[in-house]
Parts: sequence; C-alpha cells; structure tokens
Amino acid sequence: MEGCRHLQEYKEELGIEAYRMIHAWFITPINRKARGKKAEHCYCSFCHQSSGKRLHSCLSCIYFACWGQHMKDHLHKNPKHKMWVDLEYGNMWCATCQDYVYDSELKVISDQHIAQAHQNLGLGTNYQSWQPSAKEVSLLKSNPIKREFSEHSKLGLRGLINLGNTCFMSCIVQVLIHTPLLRDYFLSDRHICTFSSPDQCIGCEISRIFQENYNDDMSPFSPHKLLHMIWTHAHHLAGYEQQDAHEFFIAVLDLLHRHLIHKTNILPSSCSCIVDTIFTGKLQSDLVCQVCQGVSTTVDPFWDISLDLPTTTTPTPNGSSQGISLQDCLQRFTQAEHLGSGAKITCSKCNAPQESTKQLTMQKLPVVASFHLKRFEHSSRLHKKITTRVDFPEVIDMTPFISHARNNVSAKKEYQGVPSNNKYVLYGVINHIGSLDAGHYTSYIRQHSDLWFHCNDHQILPASIPQVLDSEGYLLFYHKQILEYD
Repeated sequence: MEGCRHLQEYKEELGIEAYRMIHAWFITPINRKARGKKAEHCYCSFCHQSSGKRLHSCLSCIYFACWGQHMKDHLHKNPKHKMWVDLEYGNMWCATCQDYVYDSELKVISDQHIAQAHQNLGLGTNYQSWQPSAKEVSLLKSNPIKREFSEHSKLGLRGLINLGNTCFMSCIVQVLIHTPLLRDYFLSDRHICTFSSPDQCIGCEISRIFQENYNDDMSPFSPHKLLHMIWTHAHHLAGYEQQDAHEFFIAVLDLLHRHLIHKTNILPSSCSCIVDTIFTGKLQSDLVCQVCQGVSTTVDPFWDISLDLPTTTTPTPNGSSQGISLQDCLQRFTQAEHLGSGAKITCSKCNAPQESTKQLTMQKLPVVASFHLKRFEHSSRLHKKITTRVDFPEVIDMTPFISHARNNVSAKKEYQGVPSNNKYVLYGVINHIGSLDAGHYTSYIRQHSDLWFHCNDHQILPASIPQVLDSEGYLLFYHKQILEYD
C-alpha cells in the first residue's frame, strides 16, 4: 500500500525516533551492543517465543508480539496502538488499514541502517556512524526485558524416537535443528511451498520439525515423515538397515535444495536458496604442468569436505597412538600432489601429455564448514573402521587453506589480501560408536553460548566442551564466527 494517513498522524504526534531505534537495534543491528540487545529483547511478550510466526513491534510502546492473534490481543487492550513494524523486513503495518504501508522518510532511515550494518561487517559504505539519542536510550530502558535465556534453558532440545536403526537420521536432524541460520530461516516463516501439497515438500516437513522442537512439548518426537521422504527420493537409504549418517546428511541437503527451487527457473550454479547460502563453498583444483608451469584451474561447489585418515599413526613413548589433528588433515587435503608418470595430462600450452601436480584449495568458504572424517574403508577385500584419533579444536582458522593464501603466499609471509577473520566455531559433532557392522550414532550439539548437550536418540543429557573435544569424531560442523558473534 502506498502511503497511509494513519502513519502520517502517528509521525506528527510521536515522531520517528521509535522507528529509528527499533530498526537500528532490532531489525538491522549495527554494532555488537545492538546485536546483544536484540538477542536479549526479541521475544513475543505474550508467548515468550523468539521464533515461529514472525515478530512485530508496536511503535507506541515497543511491545513485541507474534504476527496474528498475539498482535490482536495487544490491540484489544491498547486500541490506539495502531502502528507496527515487522522485525524481519522492517515493513510498517497499519492495524487500521490492515495492510503494510510505505513511507519514503522511513525508507531513507532503513537504507542508512542497512548500509551502516554492511560497513560494520566489512561490506563498505559511505554512511556515517549512527548512535542512539538520549531519548531513544531512555525508551529502551523504560521497556524491560520480557524474557531471557536462562543458564539452564531447554529451548530447542527434544529427543527423537529411534524408528529402527535410525540413529543415523536422529544425529543429523539434531545438528540441522541447531544450525543457527537454518533455524532462523524456518522459524521466521520464510519457507514458501511451491508444491500442490505440503506432504510432498521436504521444506514443509523440516519447517514442521523446527516447530515441533521449539514448542513446549518435551516428549520424544518421531521424524517418520522425513524418513519416508528420504526413502522415496534416495533409494539407497531405504530400509531398516543401519545407514551412513554422512550419506543421509548429503541426501537431506540435496532433496531440500531441489525442493526449494522446485518450479523455478533458478540455475543450480547460481542458486541462493538457504541450503546454498549456508552450506555451499567453492573448491578450486589447480593442475600445474611440470614442464611449462602452466596452470589449469577448475572450480566446483561443495557441501562438505571429506578428509582421508591414516590407518596407523606414530606411537608415543608410552606406546599409545599419537593421533593427528584436523589441521593436519586439512594440510594434507590442500597440499600439492604429484600425479606421476602414469597419470599424464595433456597440457594446453605444451599441447602434449605432461606430468603435473594437483592442488585442492578453498576458493570460497561456506558459512557452515562440514568435515567428513573418512573412518569407513571399503575395498574389494575388506570393510573396516578406521579408529585413528583426530584432535579437532573448538575454534579453527581456515585462512591457511584458502586458494590465494595457499598458492600465492610463501610460508614466511603474512596472508596479505586474505580476510583476517576466517575463524569457525564448533557447534556440532557426530560420533560413530562400535564396529562397522554393529555401530551406533550419537551427536553433541551446542544449544547456545557455551551450553553443550549429548543427543542419543530420545535421550538428551548435558555435556561439557572437554567431553565433546575428547570424542572420536566422524562428522564435524563449524559455523563461521563473524556471522554468529560479531
């Protein structure tokens, strides 16, 4: 809707400071303090949920409410509180007109705050820094926090029923539920189904799973519809035999990706769906001719990185296995490999088969870095599990494994031109316990801040970071730190 006299009347009476403050603190927080304030305040004042139906704020009293009935309840008690702002998109809602309304003056404010937020994230802008006025600060203080995350909060924690050797599914679902950007996407009502029936859409089913996990029901939940969907579309995972959690993870992402672009003209290579936004990185492969030093480069997308493990490691003085680190595995993954005389590749410059080296590096890092430690070895002669200890950190810096950092900078120089903050924080670990033929999957997930929990199908127990880091590790999930904390 273009314009609204009710909004003009509101502006004449109360001004625009409330909108400026709400946009800068709760819609596009422009600094660390504002982001902390948003995390503390953004809960529906009625049901105390930070998710579900999208939140709106009353401009008359900064009362947060879910879209729909909870907004109506507030209006019933406060008939003059007609103007609201959508905390997800910044759009103005007029309760009298029953429609979203546009205002050019508020649009300028919105653009300024978005630009300032971009500048603070290193995306660049010429806008000057904004600071709240004394009146805006007092307005915040006059509206106390409605609900806080307590130290022992159980929000988002719910066990999953094992449907018969489906622990491989339970552990993946728990990790996806606690992936921050994926959670925010599905709990902010952003999924739009393009199927004739929601029963056909895995996006609708995952949205339902999120809703089930963030309601007040603490009893174990059965994800049988998700299992059936994967059976239908990934036949190699069908049946009640124990399956590989890594294969299930890739199958879920693939099906969700395909369903999100269903009935669209989006090319997979240029897709910006939530799956690609979070999980997709770009892997660069450089073939270097050993005669002319010519380089042939190809770039492919990836959702995770599979890392080879040595079957034996150097023993320590006391005779135990020394193990390796995740950084060691990534170093081996990204080091140049001589392909040998038996694998010559035709060089485009030499126009002849030549020996070459191959090096894999990461041209673009994903928001979530997923590492698959290849513990299951399958060959024509034997099938076995590799139990080599892999030490993985709580925080890892991915800068040394970026393409131009590895290829153009010597070990003695700094990584000039490479973004300095490529640090990732661990938020999920999946472990395989037992043998290849008779094993069981469990997971560790970080709920929020530094609270960790051990998920074993229907059972969820508190855990500590030392327990997490001491676990064997099969799938490791890291979230880019700057998006979550800075």
